[in-house]
Amino acid sequence: MLELLTNAEMGEADRLTIAGGVPGIDLMERAGTAVANSLMLRHPPRSRVTIVAGSGNNGGDGFVAARRLAERDYVVEVLRVGTGALRGDAAVAAQRWTGATEPATPARIAGAHVIIDALFGAGLDRPVAGEARAIIDAMNAAGCPIHAVDLPSGINGTTGAIMGAAVKASDTVTFFREKPGHLLLPGRLHCGRIHVADIGIPAPVLAQIRPATFRNAPELWIATFPVPGLDGHKYARGHAVVLSGAVESTGAARLAARGALRAGAGLVTIASPRDALAVNAAASLAVMVRPVDDAAELTEFLADARRNVAVLGPGGGVGTRMREQVLAALKAGPALVLDADALTSFAGDLPALTAAIRGRAAPVLLTPHEGEFSRLFSGLKEAAEAPSKLARARAAAAATGAVVLLKGGDTVVAAPDGRAAIAGNASSWLATAGSGDVLAGFCAGLLAQNMPEYEAACAAVWLHGEAGTEVGPGLISEDLPEALPAVYRRLLAR
Repeated sequence: MLELLTNAEMGEADRLTIAGGVPGIDLMERAGTAVANSLMLRHPPRSRVTIVAGSGNNGGDGFVAARRLAERDYVVEVLRVGTGALRGDAAVAAQRWTGATEPATPARIAGAHVIIDALFGAGLDRPVAGEARAIIDAMNAAGCPIHAVDLPSGINGTTGAIMGAAVKASDTVTFFREKPGHLLLPGRLHCGRIHVADIGIPAPVLAQIRPATFRNAPELWIATFPVPGLDGHKYARGHAVVLSGAVESTGAARLAARGALRAGAGLVTIASPRDALAVNAAASLAVMVRPVDDAAELTEFLADARRNVAVLGPGGGVGTRMREQVLAALKAGPALVLDADALTSFAGDLPALTAAIRGRAAPVLLTPHEGEFSRLFSGLKEAAEAPSKLARARAAAAATGAVVLLKGGDTVVAAPDGRAAIAGNASSWLATAGSGDVLAGFCAGLLAQNMPEYEAACAAVWLHGEAGTEVGPGLISEDLPEALPAVYRRLLAR
């Protein structure tokens, strides 16, 4: 269940299911029952449950949950927000509830023991204000567990944005498939534990919807993941080149090189300025070091087709020299990972970088963090005005023709053809100097083994997250390549 459905796509899934003969009230009954069942796993009978119900289908799910919980000997109160009449399936669900329904007020919510948030669903597209905002604030202030229906009220299911105010849930029960807003920040921080319930939407509807957004997990890319055979050799596993910066900033390149080696590249060479050769050589064992001082020497070095991937940017310095080296590499043959200073050096001149990328056959992977992305793509209207991180990454990939890996706690990988994956396994301990350099190296190590660029980027992000969890507290970036063997063992044991 890797597919992530936007609000519109989930609405279409409902519509197709109902058109196929499943009554909408049946879907609502199953959704509300799933919410009740999830709550019952964590709270025993006789628990007091306050259900905050809105006027839409989310509220209808809440009424079903109320009935199911009351049948199981829970003490249930339903509080309605708004005075508008319920319609359609939600009205039917409310009629089936035989208990009392009272107006929601902050005072009534203040004493709640457990709350079911059935106020708004994933489709909220306007800022929360007035009574609804006061109720959301009251739910958060109650200090009790909150079980959200579909998505915490106030979170946009497509973008993950907070629409003025949002419930902070302990658990969220969603239906059929997750939404991007369950993984994108800040929405993800409001969801708590996420449970996906089967409510009877047939899987074949996905073929009609054709979703292009996915949770980043091994099932997405494992079919193309490189595993060496017994008859393999290092030359068959590719040769990654990492361009080093000046003597005072060689660490980033060495981290990327170590990452590429651990990720499986058969050979790795640091292309080093001559004044940094001794430093790079002294700090490297399996990684080779060769002198490369300028764009002309880089062109000559990359002319050997066996050097099939290069990383430029980590610790490389911002300016004319880096621009020239990037353009030289783009004219050469290998796949490229452009990170950090390689991207910032084109700030204000995205067309020059884009033209060079689109003029080559080999893949290009851009790996910016948010700051680098903003500097590089500030002039791209589609990215600057995009409503979410997912949309920004997609716009950048479409504009440049490169795979874009937009880093963060919710890293997005977007391909020019519209496919995108959102990470769900990042460790907070990854927020440390050099972590992104290692990630660039992981990408290069997989590209060196001829893994397709979109899948390689997705796999590298997942491996990076797992390595961060493997090390945990006290992590420094040097630990990440060394954690990779344990991650690989678990991955390949599947």
